[in-house]
Amino acid sequence: MIELSNQELCVSGKIDFSNAKQYYQKGLQLIRQQQLPLVVNLAQLEHGSTLALAVLVQWLRQTPEAKGLQFKAVPEKMMKIIQACHLQDDLQLIA
Repeated sequence: MIELSNQELCVSGKIDFSNAKQYYQKGLQLIRQQQLPLVVNLAQLEHGSTLALAVLVQWLRQTPEAKGLQFKAVPEKMMKIIQACHLQDDLQLIA
């Protein structure tokens, strides 16, 4: 699900309609306990859906000036959604 590892928030599994609220709440709880900016590692995310992206954007909105998160290992499908919506300038994407 979500855990802190090596100063990164690691997201794993699949975010869907049945668990999106739990992902959001758990992630927000962990984000609020950390120094910002915080890297969100998506390498273990099973499906880069629009719903998963919505959860990430909601986390980002809860950080100062919506700049407290950096996203790493964004799944290909999610990257295409980000590009189609022209969000690449709003999200801090790192290699």
